[in-house]
This record gives sequence, structure tokens and C-alpha cells, in this order.
Amino acid sequence: MKNIIYFFLLSVMAGSFWACESFLEEDPRDIVSPTNFFNSEAEFRSAINGLYEIYHGNSLHGKIGLDRFYENGADVIGPNRAFGQVEPIQAYTLNEGNIGAISQGAGAPLTWQNLYRVILNSNIILESLAGNENINQEASNNIRGEALFMRAYSYYHLTNLWAAVPYFRDNIEIDEIRTLGRTDATQIRNEILTDLQEAQDLLPNNFTQGGRVSKWTAATVMVKIYLIQEKWQEARDKAVEVINNSPHRLLDNYADVFDPNNEYNEEIIWSIDFVKDINQDDWPDHFTPRIRDEPKNSDERPALSQALSERNEGFTGYGLAIPLPDYVNKFPQDDLRRPTNIIQNWLGFELNFPYMPKMWNLDQINSPRGNHGDNKIIFRLADVYLMAAEAENELNGPGNAFQYINAVRERAYEPDQPLSGLSQQEFREAIYDERKWELGGEGHRRMDLIRWGILLDVVKKTEYRIYNPADNIQPYHVLLPIPVEELRLNPALLESDQTNNGYR
Repeated sequence: MKNIIYFFLLSVMAGSFWACESFLEEDPRDIVSPTNFFNSEAEFRSAINGLYEIYHGNSLHGKIGLDRFYENGADVIGPNRAFGQVEPIQAYTLNEGNIGAISQGAGAPLTWQNLYRVILNSNIILESLAGNENINQEASNNIRGEALFMRAYSYYHLTNLWAAVPYFRDNIEIDEIRTLGRTDATQIRNEILTDLQEAQDLLPNNFTQGGRVSKWTAATVMVKIYLIQEKWQEARDKAVEVINNSPHRLLDNYADVFDPNNEYNEEIIWSIDFVKDINQDDWPDHFTPRIRDEPKNSDERPALSQALSERNEGFTGYGLAIPLPDYVNKFPQDDLRRPTNIIQNWLGFELNFPYMPKMWNLDQINSPRGNHGDNKIIFRLADVYLMAAEAENELNGPGNAFQYINAVRERAYEPDQPLSGLSQQEFREAIYDERKWELGGEGHRRMDLIRWGILLDVVKKTEYRIYNPADNIQPYHVLLPIPVEELRLNPALLESDQTNNGYR
């Protein structure tokens, strides 16, 4: 397995990954030396674009990427067939050795390594930017804001998945990095909150170019960290700030949020851009159905194939992530979001498995297998409304929290079914369900269950299709083990915790 140093030094950026021609004036670049400094705005922009491109990788936001940890092993999605060690988190058979199997493709970089690659490169950009007189103040502020965000966003994921991790904010030597122990997650989170606030102050209100972060992206990550820390007032205030001051709004129609022909709609706070013929073998193949498993009545396969062909459609995905039976059975039948989250019949044919239409694109001309161009939604405003509701309920009870949850529910029922008269605990449980129905499969569920302290209980009560994780899940599974390859490279990672998050 390639180590951190290799990934830091490797230069792999060859061309633009972005949907809009105006997004880049320079090719994205990886930073090839800790002593690499920049002399022009174009060079800084190219380096920043390189950070975004790392997040396109299959261990982060490409393919399943981070969603392998944030969705699998919860109660919303799972595979329709066994995939051996590729899915250890789904069956909770995780260990130090198989945690490396988190990306598709031979030799694919690991999540741990690529998150640190972003951090390393962000530190170099920030150091080179300080006092640099070759670019104007506006450009400097913008570049600093993006680099601060990208570094904080990487630490956000590292602390979510591993809690205490190596932590550094300066451009230090590689040999020193390889000897760092683990820093408490609370300290890291407190400091990246400061960075995110500065990023929010520096970033633009709304990028017109798809795929870049804005000040509201930084604010949304802050809300999520405050919720993890149970800092309810800070979470509520920051969420309300996003709701009241950002240019984003809830769309009237839930399905419109996921329309591949309207990928930059007003509800989306941040999405990762993918482009057909450029980002091949990336998002979102794993959420689309596979023809060999459809339809339920195999005698009808030729008829289904013909019906699909007439529409230039095809069930040609991989079937790795589809709604669990538990999710299908519990999703309210009268909820208008159900058809966008669950489909069991297509073109009059009963399907062998349910699918998530908000994640698929059956267009075989513009979105063929292995060459989808659909963007990956990271954050949207409905998530922020529900976080505001949760924080307000924990802070003051449900009285003023109903407005936020009901704003999301308004488009989910006809006639409207606003919640009212709930106790604080009843409202808390309503949030558990509302986030499940609103945000299913979008990369939030497992972390929600962990921070609510109910992951084990939920897993033990959930009906699964392939695996039976209830037999294996343990309390320590709320975190991941540090991969054994990293422990061999840096034994200091075990100094503060000989158990490796409970896996030893």
C-alpha cells in the first residue's frame, strides 16, 4: 500500500475535471514539494483546484467514497448481493486489515491518505499565501478561504471516522509528520471551527461556477460540528443564519432537487461536479440498478429490455446501494418523497429490488454505465432546516422548533401534515425519522445515528437484505480502526490508545 509520503509527492493532475469551462483558467495541479511556493494568482488557483480534484477521488466523493462509512451499516441503503471484503462496514466485520478495502479499483488511494493529502497541500498553500505580494487582497482572501475550508473539511471527516488523529496546521517536514501521535478530537474540532468561521467571512456569498464552496458551505459544516459537540445554541444560531441570510431556498417540489438537468438549483449549498467523458468510473454508478437482476419475473426481461431501449434507458449500474427492506417498509406511503426515494415498479414491470430514483440516471446516451456526469450533492438547505429544528428542540424544547421541521414537511404531504403538540422526546424521535425520509442515501445517516447514540439499537432492529450486522456490531464500531499499514509507518499512532479505537 502506498504511504502518505507517496501520495503527497505524486503528481496526477492532467486536465480539467469541471463542468463549466469558466471554472478553470489553469489545470488543477497537485503540489509536488513541501517547498513549492507560488508566484501568481493563476498558480494559486491551480493549486486550489487540485484540492477539489482530490475530493473527486474514489476514496472521498467519487463512487461510493465517504458514503461507504456514512450510509452503509445504517438503516437506509445496502447492497443487493455480497461483495466479500469490499463491504466490511456493512456486516461490521471491520478490522485493521480490511479497512483498507474502502475504494473501488486496484491501487485506489485510501480515505485516510487522501484526507491528509488535502491537509498537507492546504498547509503549503496557506504558508505560501501569507504575505505574498504577487496577488491582490481580494484574490488572496478568496484563496485563503478555500484552503482553510478544505483543510477543516478534511479534519471534519477524520474526526468523524477516527476521532483522535494526527493534527498539524503548519507546513512541517515529512519526517516529523510520520512521528505524530493522535490529538484529541475536541481540540481539533474547536480549532477547525475557528478556521471555518474565518473561511465563511472570506468566501463569496454564492459561487456562480458550479462545484466551488461558498461561505454557506463553511457555515453548514460548522452547524454539523456544533451538533456533534452538543453546543445547541451555537448550532441553532448558525443554522438560522444560513436559513435567513443565504441565497438558498427550499424548492417547492422534492424531486426537482435531484433533477440531473437542474444540478445548480437554489436548494443545493454544495455539490461536487462530475462530467461525462472526463470523470469516468466515478459517481454515481453504485446507486443504479443492474439489468441481470431485473425484472422480478425473468420471463418479462425481453419486454423490459425493449421498453427501456425505446426510451434510451437501461438498468446498467452495479446495484451496490439500494434501499433496505426496513427502509421500504417503514417509509410512509402517503409521503410525497417516497417515489423519489423508493421505486419498485418501472414502466409497468415489477422490479426484483427497490431502487432510489433520486440517485439514478437511466439515460444511456448522456449518462452511460461507467461514465455518468451527475453531480454529487454534499449539502442542501433541507438538511440545515432539520438541524435548526433539532438544535432548537434540545435548547428550548419543541415550541419554536416546529417551524423548521414543518418547513421541510410542507412539500412532503398533500394536504399538509404539520407536526404540533409533541414533547421534547417525541420531537427528538420525529427528527430521527424526518432526517431519514428527507435525506436518505445522501451521506448523513450513519453519522446521525452515532451522534444520537442509537446506532447499535437501530442496527439490531433493522431488516437487512444480504448481511446480518446485528450479529456482529459492537459499541466500538462507532469509530473505524486506523489501517494497519499506517500503524506500521507510524507506531506513535498507538501511543495514546493501544486498542486502536477498540479493535485490539
